Amino acid sequence: MKNWLSLELSVIFLAGLFTIINSCKENAVDQKEVALNEATVDKKPAEQISEAFKEYWYAGDAEITSYTLEQARYGEIRNGDAVLIYVTEPFAPDKQVKADNYDKSNVSVLKLNTTKNYLTGIYPYSIMTSSFYPVGNDEHAIKVTFSSQEWCGHVYAQLNNRSTFEIKSHSYFESEADQNMKLDKTVLENELWNQLRIDPESLPVGEIQVIPSFEYIRLSHKELKSYKAIVSLNKNGATASYEINYPELERTLKIDFRTAFPYCIEGWSETFKSGFGDKAKTMTSKAIKNKTLKTPYWTQNGNNDLSLRDSLGL
Repeated sequence: MKNWLSLELSVIFLAGLFTIINSCKENAVDQKEVALNEATVDKKPAEQISEAFKEYWYAGDAEITSYTLEQARYGEIRNGDAVLIYVTEPFAPDKQVKADNYDKSNVSVLKLNTTKNYLTGIYPYSIMTSSFYPVGNDEHAIKVTFSSQEWCGHVYAQLNNRSTFEIKSHSYFESEADQNMKLDKTVLENELWNQLRIDPESLPVGEIQVIPSFEYIRLSHKELKSYKAIVSLNKNGATASYEINYPELERTLKIDFRTAFPYCIEGWSETFKSGFGDKAKTMTSKAIKNKTLKTPYWTQNGNNDLSLRDSLGL
């Protein structure tokens, strides 16, 4: 009996010790993330970073906001969810990936991961776009990636900002298949969502050339290139809207946000033609803000963390 009791106590002790060690390890990773970010931001990017920006974006967590989504697809409106995940990261400019260790060449970026999930009849769509934009707000996004998965197959595209925009795209459609191309640098629709959160006053306005979002290009099967756009920034007290109109594409994107820092995005609408051929009709997709959570989500991957999705309304 004593031997069994002794064995049981030993097991409990070892389990507790493992939990403590593992917890310390996760905490060490968190501290490393914060330290890497702080070291990078101290490089003093082109535009001075405010103390409010540092306190909000370099606190060691991410901003996660859920949205109720009405998405036009195949000529019908689909109900779903969208999530915007903003977080600062140290970025290795040569490899163009998140930096594991400090290096003086690292660039501090505000990363945006956008996810959309909705059903088209029997099968689901799962879409994700990532854009990595320098906090210095002095150049284009360093990298943009996009993927879409549904039961017919999946498509993937990646842009790397080097001497030109280098783009690789893969699709299950024969006409799109595997592509490698280079484009002259110009405004990326995908980067504007990051730039808005840093300084909406710096957003471009007027008649400009813009490369539309990878999501729109791939799902509408349009040519990946820059298009003429009429862009405006309209303020109305505590809120504002940033609108991009593409005459050739018959498409308009409007992003609604708060005019006070940290310029939270309240929702957006996108008007374009949806459907096939002559049956395509002009429709409007909408997203309305649901809930926001500031948290280090990458450490919250246990079953006991599932309740956090409830606080996002997901």
